[in-house]
Amino acid sequence: MLMGILFNVCLITSNFLETKIITLGGLTLTGGLLIFPISYIINDCITEIWGFKKARLIIWTGFLMNFFVAGMGQLTVLIPAAPFWDGGEHFNYIFGLVPRIIVASLAAFLIGSFINAYVISKMKVKSKGKHFSLRAIVSTLFGETADSLIFFPIAFGGLIGMKELINLMVLQIILKSSYEIVILPLTIYVVKKVKKFENSDVYDDGISYNVFKVKDL
Repeated sequence: MLMGILFNVCLITSNFLETKIITLGGLTLTGGLLIFPISYIINDCITEIWGFKKARLIIWTGFLMNFFVAGMGQLTVLIPAAPFWDGGEHFNYIFGLVPRIIVASLAAFLIGSFINAYVISKMKVKSKGKHFSLRAIVSTLFGETADSLIFFPIAFGGLIGMKELINLMVLQIILKSSYEIVILPLTIYVVKKVKKFENSDVYDDGISYNVFKVKDL
């Protein structure tokens, strides 16, 4: 439950942070880089400990919660602002971008997250539970690549130049995957502790990887 909550919070927060393009050490990035990779790390943990079925449920939960947040934001934009409040332009700018960010994020998130969960699940069965570090890195690399190749053209196509768009995609793939590698010792520690506490170490033998079978728990 706690991992599911954190997963949703990271996803929703990253959508708002994605509206700002930042510069760190001369690199042009989006603000979402600060937190979005954490959702992939949690995805790895959930799939490794409880299996693909639980990951599938959490991924769809994140999808629905994003629709809720986007809807509430648009409703607030449509309601007239108080005459004495002068923050309307800035508020509307952020929430005006958010729907496009949400569409891009949800499409990329669904495909990337399911690829991530699928790869780590399949590799776990094939390796008989060994080499978690390798599985976590490979699954993240596949998931983050799919995510970036889908997200940036939808979210920023026409808003920034093609060269900058390609640079953003490549940098995001490299940095998000590097994020996974740097924080891997913590991920391994958490997985081991939770497995022991929950007494759970699921192997997805013979399950359906149909992403729409949410009730199949």
